[in-house]
Amino acid sequence: MDFNLFMNDVVDAARKDIREAGYEELRTPEEVDAAVNREGTTLFMVNSTCGCAGGVARPAAANSIHYDKRPDHLVTVFAGQDREATEKARQYFEGYPPSSPSFALLKDGEMVTMLERHDIEGSSAVEVIGKLQQVFDENCKEV
Repeated sequence: MDFNLFMNDVVDAARKDIREAGYEELRTPEEVDAAVNREGTTLFMVNSTCGCAGGVARPAAANSIHYDKRPDHLVTVFAGQDREATEKARQYFEGYPPSSPSFALLKDGEMVTMLERHDIEGSSAVEVIGKLQQVFDENCKEV
């Protein structure tokens, strides 16, 4: 099997998973800027093709939002794929080094907190859901 075709399938499946969960895919720096400038809370999921993204982060992203409190906006960028959009998003994640997969919560365009790869890797999806929902409890309004 051609490795590039295999990777395209993996990337396409990862993109589909997060879109079907209700996240808006941002593929350009301009789309990132527009998302950051929205009022309210915005959860950025930095997607990737690694095992902890597929086995933990994307399932946590999909399931954590079925909760009493949740962010106003759900968006995603894809590290290693949409490089310019990901780099632009990371410019807003002040105080945090590049990390994928990861989750960043912004409120009115300002960085609030981040779950970095080390908060995800080695955890179960259920544990990451709990971490995200704690962030939602502290920063988001009821839906």
